[in-house]
Amino acid sequence: MKTKEQPRIVSETFGSPADPAVLLIMGAMASMLWWPEAFCRKLAGEGLFVIRYDNRDTGHSSKYVPGEPPYTFDDMADDAIRVLDDHEVVRAHVVGMSMGGMIAQLVALKHPSRVTALTGISTSPVGIDTSHLPGMSESYKEHAAAGEKVDWSDREQVIDFIVSEARVIASTVHPFDEKLTRAFVERDYDRSGGLLSATNHFLLKSGGDWNDRLRKMRIALLVIHGTTDPIFPVEHGAALAEAVAGAKLVRIEGGGHELHPDDWGVMIAAIAAHDRAARAA
Repeated sequence: MKTKEQPRIVSETFGSPADPAVLLIMGAMASMLWWPEAFCRKLAGEGLFVIRYDNRDTGHSSKYVPGEPPYTFDDMADDAIRVLDDHEVVRAHVVGMSMGGMIAQLVALKHPSRVTALTGISTSPVGIDTSHLPGMSESYKEHAAAGEKVDWSDREQVIDFIVSEARVIASTVHPFDEKLTRAFVERDYDRSGGLLSATNHFLLKSGGDWNDRLRKMRIALLVIHGTTDPIFPVEHGAALAEAVAGAKLVRIEGGGHELHPDDWGVMIAAIAAHDRAARAA
């Protein structure tokens, strides 16, 4: 029997390994840089050992042939556990954003003994029918349609498109800094060696049956969701919170599908308080 080769998953830590661990999982096509270093350091300042990492097909982690991802969402959940093992962490508070929030849910469902608490940011519930919930905004649909014409091997086209996306999904109450955003996207693109393989994330499927499993989950859940999120409207966050007994929903007024620096204070305080409460329980 041939053993499946394990991918290379690159991670980075902030804070002391002696503190309670928090594992950050980012969304589709996004490397760990999308958890800004300053955000991670502020979170670590709450007395937490913060770990961020590059998902498969992003950053410095393993890349695969575009259009042929040999892995599933469930495999990505297992990647998260491997990252914890790499840092000798027995249990962690798992925090995921967008697609990363869905992976985080799978981590909690597949490996409950490794999870002290769960936080989902700008995400949607796994294994629950969401067809009745509001869909993507018209502006985001138009943007996504334009993405079908992007040559993902062309650096300038890709960078322009990602900057445009950042603008479309941004907060409606905070200013959008295009110059800073473009510089960041250029850095992320170059560090990753391009984003072509990252498009594999849109082809992924689940490797198991997770229908209604969330309703039986007993891990403390916090949901953080922007009220003007154009990808997953806030009703998705509410549905996730409603699915798990005792879950708490924190709404970011005017928040988009992003981690805007002006919202970090509220987010970090909520995550830190959730972590303390879960560990005390």
